[in-house]
Amino acid sequence: MPALKENSSEVVQPFLMGCGTKEPKITQLCLAAIQRLMSHEVVSEAAAGNIINMLWQLMENSLEELKLLQTVLVLLTTNTVVHDEALSKAIVLCFRLHFTKDNITNNTAAATVRQVVTVVFERVVAEDERYKGTIDQPVAVQGNSNRRSVSTLKPCAKDAYMLFQDLCQLVNADAPYWLVGMTEMTRTFGLELLESVLNDFPQVFLQHQEFSFLLKERVCPLVIKLFSPNIKFRQGSSTSSSPAPVEKPYFPICMRLLRVVSVLIKQFYSLLVTECEIFLSLLVKFLDADKPQWLRAVAVESIHRLCVQPQLLRSFCQSYDMKQHSTKVFRDIVNALGSFIQSLFLVPSTGNTSATPSQTGSNASGNTGSAQTNPGVLGMGGGATVLPAFEYRGTWIPILNVTVQGSAKATYLEMLDKVEPPTIPEGYAMSVAFHCLLDLVRGITTMIEGELGEAETISQTATETTSLPAQSSEQQDLHSVSDQSEKELVSRAVWEEMVNACWCGLLAALSLLLDASTDEAATENILKAELTMAALCGRLGLVTSRDAFITAICKGSLPPHYALTVLNSTTAALSSKSYSIQGQNVQMISPSSESHQQVVAVGQPLALQPQGTVMLTSKNIQCMRTLLNLAHCHGAVLGTSWQLVLATLQHLVWILGLKPGVGGALKPGRAVEGPSTVLTTAVMTDLPVISNILSRLFESSQYLDDVSLHHLINALCSLSLEAMDMAYGNNKEPSLFAVAKLLETGLVNMHRIEILWRPLTGHLLEQVCQHPNSRMREWGAEALTSLIKAGLTFSHDPPLSQNQRLQLLLLNPLKELSNISHPDIRIKQLECVLQILQSQGDSLGPGWPLVLGVMGAIRSDQGESLIRTAFQCLQLVVTDFLPTMPCTCLQIVVEVAGSFGLHNQELNISLTSIGLLWNISDYFFQRGEIIEKELNKEEAVLQKQAEERGVMLNRPFHPAPPFDCLWLCLYAKLGELCVDPRPAVRKSAGQTLFSTIGAHGTLLQHSTWHTVIWKVLFHLLDRVRESSTTADKEKIESGGGNILIHHSRDTAEKQWAETWVLTLAGVARIFNTRRYLLQPLGDFSQAWDVLLDHIQSAALSKNNEVSLAALKSFQEILQIVSPVRDSEKPDTPPAINVSVPVVVGTTTATSLGRSFMRTDSIGERIGRYNGSEPPVITDEIEDLNLWWAAWNSWYRIGSESTRPPITCDKLTFIPSQPFLTALIQIFPALYQHIKTGFSMDDLQKLGVILHGAVSVPISSDASPFILPSYTEAVLTSLQEAVLTALDVLQKAICVGSESMQIMYPAIFDQLLAFVEFSCKPPQYGQLETKHIANAKYNQIQLFAPAEWVALNYVPFAERSLEVVVDLYQKTACHKAVVTEKVLQNIIKTLRIPLSLKYSCPSESTWKLAVSSLLKVLSIGLPVARQHASSGKFDSMWPELANTFEDFLFTKSTPPDNLSIQEFQKNESIDVEVVQLISTEILPYANFIPKEFVGQIMTMLNKGSIHSQSSSFTEAEIDIRMREEFSKVCFETLLQFSFSNKVTTPQEGYISRMALSVLLKRSQDVLHRYIEDERLSGKCPLPRQQVTEIIFVLKAVSTLIDSLKKTQPENVDANTWAQVIALYPTLVECITCSSSEVCSALKEALVPFKDFMHPPASKVELFLPAKPQTFS
Repeated sequence: MPALKENSSEVVQPFLMGCGTKEPKITQLCLAAIQRLMSHEVVSEAAAGNIINMLWQLMENSLEELKLLQTVLVLLTTNTVVHDEALSKAIVLCFRLHFTKDNITNNTAAATVRQVVTVVFERVVAEDERYKGTIDQPVAVQGNSNRRSVSTLKPCAKDAYMLFQDLCQLVNADAPYWLVGMTEMTRTFGLELLESVLNDFPQVFLQHQEFSFLLKERVCPLVIKLFSPNIKFRQGSSTSSSPAPVEKPYFPICMRLLRVVSVLIKQFYSLLVTECEIFLSLLVKFLDADKPQWLRAVAVESIHRLCVQPQLLRSFCQSYDMKQHSTKVFRDIVNALGSFIQSLFLVPSTGNTSATPSQTGSNASGNTGSAQTNPGVLGMGGGATVLPAFEYRGTWIPILNVTVQGSAKATYLEMLDKVEPPTIPEGYAMSVAFHCLLDLVRGITTMIEGELGEAETISQTATETTSLPAQSSEQQDLHSVSDQSEKELVSRAVWEEMVNACWCGLLAALSLLLDASTDEAATENILKAELTMAALCGRLGLVTSRDAFITAICKGSLPPHYALTVLNSTTAALSSKSYSIQGQNVQMISPSSESHQQVVAVGQPLALQPQGTVMLTSKNIQCMRTLLNLAHCHGAVLGTSWQLVLATLQHLVWILGLKPGVGGALKPGRAVEGPSTVLTTAVMTDLPVISNILSRLFESSQYLDDVSLHHLINALCSLSLEAMDMAYGNNKEPSLFAVAKLLETGLVNMHRIEILWRPLTGHLLEQVCQHPNSRMREWGAEALTSLIKAGLTFSHDPPLSQNQRLQLLLLNPLKELSNISHPDIRIKQLECVLQILQSQGDSLGPGWPLVLGVMGAIRSDQGESLIRTAFQCLQLVVTDFLPTMPCTCLQIVVEVAGSFGLHNQELNISLTSIGLLWNISDYFFQRGEIIEKELNKEEAVLQKQAEERGVMLNRPFHPAPPFDCLWLCLYAKLGELCVDPRPAVRKSAGQTLFSTIGAHGTLLQHSTWHTVIWKVLFHLLDRVRESSTTADKEKIESGGGNILIHHSRDTAEKQWAETWVLTLAGVARIFNTRRYLLQPLGDFSQAWDVLLDHIQSAALSKNNEVSLAALKSFQEILQIVSPVRDSEKPDTPPAINVSVPVVVGTTTATSLGRSFMRTDSIGERIGRYNGSEPPVITDEIEDLNLWWAAWNSWYRIGSESTRPPITCDKLTFIPSQPFLTALIQIFPALYQHIKTGFSMDDLQKLGVILHGAVSVPISSDASPFILPSYTEAVLTSLQEAVLTALDVLQKAICVGSESMQIMYPAIFDQLLAFVEFSCKPPQYGQLETKHIANAKYNQIQLFAPAEWVALNYVPFAERSLEVVVDLYQKTACHKAVVTEKVLQNIIKTLRIPLSLKYSCPSESTWKLAVSSLLKVLSIGLPVARQHASSGKFDSMWPELANTFEDFLFTKSTPPDNLSIQEFQKNESIDVEVVQLISTEILPYANFIPKEFVGQIMTMLNKGSIHSQSSSFTEAEIDIRMREEFSKVCFETLLQFSFSNKVTTPQEGYISRMALSVLLKRSQDVLHRYIEDERLSGKCPLPRQQVTEIIFVLKAVSTLIDSLKKTQPENVDANTWAQVIALYPTLVECITCSSSEVCSALKEALVPFKDFMHPPASKVELFLPAKPQTFS
């Protein structure tokens, strides 16, 4: 190929020659071949030159013209071998062909010229690319006149330079330098070529100074020169006025010039600053109203081209507007557009027929006729389509779709084929101008915001460490920020200048268009432009302009002439600013009201006085949406304009009837009053969208910076204040817009709630929540509570748990609400607390005091529902949240729970709150150690702070440790509740207080007990005692409603009595169970005395319930076993009665699901109190003192209560049986502790009380419960108690020392006194008693005296007797018993019932008395015999003899209804007595006084012989009944008649005495029998008498028998004489008729045979013989 190229001249030659033939076919073939060669790039420079020459010839011959052009093109495009002259020749060839007669050729040539010109310049670009690496020194271009030599340029560039220079020459109608051979040329074609080169190859001109020089020196002057006719021309001016005729503007050239200008400005602005200033000024001038329509249209199109190039505009601004003494080009352009638009509305178009609507251009064809009447509506079949248009004061201008947004697609600047000026359709210029404005705005804002964004990113990265306030703050002095680079300051100055230059014009034009627009899309665009400008101004901090744009949008949103002060003031300020365009003043046009807009809503204006309705059009709604959009997207830059925006929105929302819903979102609601809002369906569908956008608007506030957010909040607050002012003094529905939106804003800005919390909540709290209008107030509270809840649930960073300050900040307003008295607010507040607890309870931490404070702030007078809600919160806290709150708050919980207990609105709440206090105490107990630790930690901190400040730490119960203080607070609260006016509360509180002290008291430090006893318990007792004693005795009819009250609680006094009982019992229980803790306290004995004093005053109160309970408490404190020393086990607690288990609280704790063993036993705790040594046991002496104090109290209570009343009227208070029983039952326990010092004196005191107690009668209404039925022999519990007391005493004496045993007699005396009650019951003062009453109970009626019933004392006396016997059996030998003649006293006492016998109140009495006597004697007689010599028993014997006598021969007659069996039983008792005499007395006659034995013998004798009674029957009965008795008496007599073993003279004496008595008795019986037998005649004698005689006869025989056997010296002669003296009497009996008697007589007579001796001569003989006889 290279070889071919070298020889190409030879190769080409034949083809050239072929062309030379001018033979068409050959020529064509040759040209084709040449083209093939060219396309393979095998043509050398020389060959190319030859080819061109040949082509030139063909051209001159007008042969194959199209082929020629083709060949030139191929030649020039395939390679770069054609240069310089050859190139110019080729180009000229094309030009020449362009001006032929043939159209096709012309056009083809034109296209070829264009392509060739392009190729030439492309070669320059390629060449530059090749030489890019080698930088050659640019040579200054001289303004040399020889324009042909441009030596500095490289070949391709030189060609291009020459070409371009000649083009300028040609356009300027000068001869070309390089394009030799040009014949003709048109200016239009030249301008087109210039434009295309400038447009396509700007880099060539910018890189090569030679070319730049051409631009400056040649092109610009040319353009300016060619423009002159257009500048001078005035439409409609008479030619005569000007001195010379003015050349008329020529459309094709003018249009092309403008295109060139556009390119120049666009591409070479930087080179041609001054020239461009001229061009731009010209452009502005072309818009004048007096220029032809087409010129204005083309000028607008040109300006449009500039408007889409914001960087260019920026350069204008920098180069002109910002320079002094320079035209303000940029401002002029904008203002010119504005005035151009205004002129279109104001001036009817002249000079162009197409201006009238009837002949609109192609766009509006067919719109004839109808247009005048109804502009803009095309008749289309039945329907009518509205054309988009502007309409203003009757001028109607259609909006044509002229261009796509952002591109300046011109219509008339492209009409390169038109020679005549075209007709411009109506509305075209307006449409383009409109788009200019839009594109201008879009361009500027996009550019500036882009750069701003970059600048901000740079500055942010630069100032990462020192964060700058965001750029939007208006007040910020932009030049003071040191970190910003110089460059940015420059840029910012430019941006500001641009905005300042254009905003007035833009606003004027846009406002006018907005007002005139009838098309939604156009309106949308206008609004968008206003919005972007507002945003931009905002970002740049240009307040005035920003507010002006915003005001425009706001006004557009509201109905015309709407009275909204904020807007009107802003507009007034603006409208005074007129602005000028090149010295002409253009006033801002105010929007007209007559718009042909569709009305979509009718509503009420938001005003103080109700006015008529106002109408909203769809355009208003559209503006509103833009406003929302603005606020939504650009809230950060609104600053103070929020006020405008929000005020407008508020009014719109009101007119549309949107009402706030949950969370502050606005929902369509019903208008409340006035003609209700009318909404068309069109707007109805929009409403949800609008309300949604409204919400989103406030949601987007989360992206605002802090300062902007503050602006927003301030604006809302001031709006809210206005709304509140309006709502004052009338109950009209208030506008809640501001409050609702404050809420919404707060909710979405939770992540930085701190910065807006104070203004936000401050406004809601101080203004809204206290407003008299309830709806307003309700919303304020709703907003506030929602914010608080949201704030607490929001996941802050750091979390709330670590940000204590924030949490308190959030909760504080909740607490502040407590200062507002409106109940509806308080309900909201409490509901909020409840919800917070339910959702956030676990994490409230330091916020607890505030939350609890809210509950505690509720007062009794605030209504039930409030209290109930607050209480619900408290319940929730106690049940669920105690473990999660700081321990320091527990005290507050106690306080609050206590305060609910004291609320008197609702009893149930008070009672439940007491339950809560119990739960709280339980919680304290279970978590004791944790709480204690935490409190101690806290205490240490506080202590330190206090010391630093040099003040004392001040808290209740201070010296006690903090955990104990917590308990003390709890106890104190319960203590307050224990004296509440309501009995139920008192009862419940009391039970709880004592249960909790009982169950949990072990946790307290030892020293704290002192406070518990004195400050809590005794204080409480004092108050209760005082209230009880002063309580009202009036009867309470019913317990409120229809609750009946039991008679035992129907006066305040009785109700207080119950409280007193409960309290006293509780305190006593604590003294009992916690004795081991209390005793080591220093003042235990004082405490003990105080307690005893309380017990005593309660026991002596005139109320049975209280007095009895007091004794129960007394019993309780006495059940304590005094601790025993135990040196072996120092670690165990002192031996306390089992009542204190070592595991405390297991019972209570297990019920809670787990056994809760205290880690420390009580022993350890006690150990801890007393240091490390084993527990110190209080010394016995102190102990004794306590017990003696108790004894003294007991004695005082006893003597006071059992002392009989002096006077007996119907109101006498007589102690009840249970009381006395309890009193006496205390003694045994008490005695255990004082027995060592118990003296005779004390025993005497005791005796008085026991006697007094037993003597007290009972009231008739109680008798059925206490008295047994009379037949049952049962003791009352009181009597049991009395005996038990004595029993305890005697047992103690028994094991006691000698000194104690002297008390026995006193005990016997006491018991014997009781035994006497069986026969004579005791008297109680002057009181009359009935024996047993059937009286109805009428104790309560004061008029009827109470009836008193004496008790049945028999069982008691009998039991006492048994005790006496038992005791005597044990103590008979005691010295004291012997000395004090106890036996004599017993016998003396027994003599009473024994002598009464059948007259005793109860038969059992004398029977028991007998058996007791027998037992006593069986023990006592041996003792008496022992002490016979001492004479201590001397006085007893006669007493005993009398007793026997009175009993065996009683004066009382047995009752008639006594059965025989009974009689026999009774007789057997008599027999027992005789047997006792025979066994225990007579055998020991020698130790017994003689008189006594005589009395006994006489008695036996009396018993063995029955004296005949006067009446026959009675005698018969008597004899019948005492047969056995007589027999025993007789036998006894017999037995003692001959006792064989006579040891003492005494005994012999008894026998003799007995014998003589016996014989005498036998004699009597026999005599009487004989007598009776004789008298009775045939009648048999009574059975008894027969039996008796038989008995006597047998006795005689037995006697003689015995005498025979006895030692003779034991039987004295007197006896024998008596025996023998019987014989005649016996013989007399032989006549008796009874066989039985006869046989007995036979037996009696037989022994007498031994007495039958022959009479002796001398008595001496007889006597000695006797012994032998009877041997």
